[in-house]
Amino acid sequence: MTDHMQLRAVEVMRAPSVTELVFEQLYHQVVELVLPPGTKLSEVEVAKMMGVSRQPVRDAFYRLSQLGFLLIRPQRATVVSRISERGVMQARFIRTAVEMETVRAAAERLSDAQMGVLDRLIEQQQAAMEVGDKVLFHALDDDFHKHICDMSGHDFAWALIRDSKAHMDRVRYLSLSFGAPIALEDHKRIMAALRAHDGDQAATVMREHLSRIKAIIGRIRESYGSYFAEDER
Repeated sequence: MTDHMQLRAVEVMRAPSVTELVFEQLYHQVVELVLPPGTKLSEVEVAKMMGVSRQPVRDAFYRLSQLGFLLIRPQRATVVSRISERGVMQARFIRTAVEMETVRAAAERLSDAQMGVLDRLIEQQQAAMEVGDKVLFHALDDDFHKHICDMSGHDFAWALIRDSKAHMDRVRYLSLSFGAPIALEDHKRIMAALRAHDGDQAATVMREHLSRIKAIIGRIRESYGSYFAEDER
C-alpha cells in the first residue's frame, strides 16, 4: 500500500505566515499600550502601513477579537477594546489553576540544566528592571512562565493561558512601573521552591504571585480609568 502513497516532506522549520507576523505586531502593540484602549483601527490603513494585502490584516483582526483585544463592528470602525475587570479576574482564575499544577509538576522533574535556563531568565529580568525596560521585562516575565509550562511536561498549557490572558496582560504591563520588583522577587521565590523540588511550596508561591493582580487592579483603574470598560462599575 505504501508504494502508492504520495506524501510531501514535512517542513520542520516553517516560516511564520504574513497573518502571524501582522498578528504578533498588533498583539504586542495592544499589550504595550502603543495602541491604547479606544484606538480605532482600519484594515486598509494597517495593510498600507505594513505593506501587506487586506486579507492577512482581516485574519489578524479576527484572531485579536477572539482574544478580547479588538471589537469588530460591521460598518463601523474596529476599536481596541477597553480592559474588562471581569476578564482580568477570569484570566487570573484560569492562570492560577493551570500554573499551580504546571509548577508543581515542574518541581518533580526539572534538571539542573533546565533550572539554569530559568535562572538566566531571572538574571535578564533583573537587568531589564534596572534599566527600566518594561517591554523586555514583560517579555521575559512571559518567557519564565512559559518555560515552566514547557518543562513541566505540559507544554500545551501555555497556549491555553495565552488565549485567556489578554485583559490581564495590559494590567500587568501598566503595573510594572511599581510592581516589577515584587514580580521579580516572586520569581526568585518560585525558583527557590523549584530548586528544592518542593512542589507544594512552588504552587503556593505561584498562587500568591498571580493573585497580586487583585490588589493592584484598583490602583491601576484609578490612574487609567479611561482604559477600562465602564459597564462593569
